[in-house]
Amino acid sequence: MLVKLNDILKIAEEKKFAIPAFNVYNMETAIAVIHAAEETRSPVIMQSYSRLFSYGTAFYLAPVVLKSAEEAKVPVCFHLDHGADETAVLRALRYGCTGIMFDASSLSLEENIAATKNVVDLCEAVGVPVEGELGHIGTTKEDVSEFVYTEVADAVRFVAETGVVALAIAVGTAHGRYKKAPQVNVSRIAEISAAIPASVVLHGGSGIPDEQVRAAIDAGIRKVNFGTDICYAFLDKVFETSREVFAVDVFMRDAIEAVKQFAVEKIQLLRADGKWQ
Repeated sequence: MLVKLNDILKIAEEKKFAIPAFNVYNMETAIAVIHAAEETRSPVIMQSYSRLFSYGTAFYLAPVVLKSAEEAKVPVCFHLDHGADETAVLRALRYGCTGIMFDASSLSLEENIAATKNVVDLCEAVGVPVEGELGHIGTTKEDVSEFVYTEVADAVRFVAETGVVALAIAVGTAHGRYKKAPQVNVSRIAEISAAIPASVVLHGGSGIPDEQVRAAIDAGIRKVNFGTDICYAFLDKVFETSREVFAVDVFMRDAIEAVKQFAVEKIQLLRADGKWQ
């Protein structure tokens, strides 16, 4: 069933687990995530990066995701990930997204608040909730130890002045594949979670040690993003598959299964399995 971002996050808050948010890039990754969610009875977010909406790829992908979500036996949110500008946001709304993540975190606090509030107002007109980002969640090419954590007072102000229902915060994670395991600032997660009404989101979920993920959920994380490792699960299996298999649908079967198994593992890690009966 297709649901809105705030509705799926309420399930996580009530049952004290985290919603797995998987980035999907094509029909095969979408199929894998839906199969994993239904098999484990887990609510799930299927999201796509802003560039897919900017480049037009989402025009073709969105109908697949939407139909899959509508027919799913578990709650599914279709989410824009890291919306770069209002053009991407508008396209995401037009293509049927039921959640919008807008990322103006590279701006100053005041500019971030103003830009995010504009998007919240825009999305509110059509009843779609928004996730914002506060703090620099960089890439693994950078030195994670030098990242500045999101301040509690800034998070309180940001949520109050923008009206976002979810907030991605900087607590030591990064996007990409880590060269060394990060050290997630669990205490900061707990402080921010206790101080704001919005759900707290952990970006850069690929490669975080399992014990840190569990601790982050205990501290209040209610959504965890997985993007990079979805790509590796898919591509590793594609590269292993014999070139003698030329029927594309047959060629993709093992890649779909690899992504599905990855998704099942992360669903279980986030304690999302069995949360929808």
